[in-house]
Amino acid sequence: MALVLCEGKQVHADLFKFGLDSDVYVCNNMINFYGCCKKIVYARKVFDEMCVRTIVSWNSIMTACVENVWFSDGIGYFFKMRDCGFEPDETSMVLLLSVCAELGYLSLGRWVHSQLILRGMVLSVHLGTALVDMYGKSGALGYARVVFERMEKRNVWTWSAMIMGLAQHGFAEEALVLFDMMNDKKSNNISPNYVTYLGVLCACSHAGMVNEGFRYFHDMEFVHGIKPMMVHYGAMVDVLGRAGHLTEAYRFIQSMPFAPDPIVWRTLLSACTVHDVCDRTGIGDKVRKRLLGMEPKRGGNLVIVANMYAEVGNWEKAANVRRVMRDGGLKKMAGESCVDLGGSMYRFFAGHDTRPDLMPVFELLDGLNLHLKMVH
Repeated sequence: MALVLCEGKQVHADLFKFGLDSDVYVCNNMINFYGCCKKIVYARKVFDEMCVRTIVSWNSIMTACVENVWFSDGIGYFFKMRDCGFEPDETSMVLLLSVCAELGYLSLGRWVHSQLILRGMVLSVHLGTALVDMYGKSGALGYARVVFERMEKRNVWTWSAMIMGLAQHGFAEEALVLFDMMNDKKSNNISPNYVTYLGVLCACSHAGMVNEGFRYFHDMEFVHGIKPMMVHYGAMVDVLGRAGHLTEAYRFIQSMPFAPDPIVWRTLLSACTVHDVCDRTGIGDKVRKRLLGMEPKRGGNLVIVANMYAEVGNWEKAANVRRVMRDGGLKKMAGESCVDLGGSMYRFFAGHDTRPDLMPVFELLDGLNLHLKMVH
């Protein structure tokens, strides 16, 4: 990537030499290039210095923002584009819907949907899939289902978005029924892809369907020819771990054709904290050593280990782990929640926040806490 970026910068310098830096098509491609290289600051600089912009220019900078997780900036560019007199096209709408999906920004997603209807835009496969994905990830499965059923054409991504939405929100049986419908050679005959199977394994995990999970994992490679990736192995470990099959999950990890990443080990360690906190099987200790060997300075890992020790009353070891964290300046990343209220997205982090506008909230919570103590 470093070599590609270096060569791209050289091309950018040559564009200035030959006076092509003001060409709108050239600039659009430079924005795409820097976005792909995860150099969003450079992409924004190119965009901001453009004398003339087209709808493609705006879509390019929004794509760069979305792909680099600068979601707020992506939303901002969308509305700046409208203020500058540009009408969003299908690509613009799909990009904004993808941001809404990632943030769970349901009110903005509904607004986009209303704009599509008001402007009479055709519900293409791309737009329909983006809507299904947005509603599914936001938990509005009823709306997702309505859009899904009204689509005249669906592709594998449409089906995968609907299956994943159902699976992630606990509707495992419905997700698996939809998967069977998708595979029905008489009616749909659409071959699943790696995302589809991720949704299917997620459904099995939430429903505790271990045997079915193994069957789908097998069919993925030997029926549909899809080589399982790390994320699929992690999903299968989650299927086993949630069901309490810790030894089987450990053996499954050991049989992987490539080295498991920390996420796979962390998934199993989390399952150990639920099903075998006393570590009678010895799996927890093995996983702990593997995980800390790979990520010794990740605060979240140490917190899990400290909590496991504390849960069984091993206060000395728990204190030692906490001391290591304190001495090393290690902290677990604060948990974050988003609330969509009155059309605006508010972000909250675990712990005390000193912003003045939140003080009344903390005072109310303190009053409720005191009331509960008095009642009990």
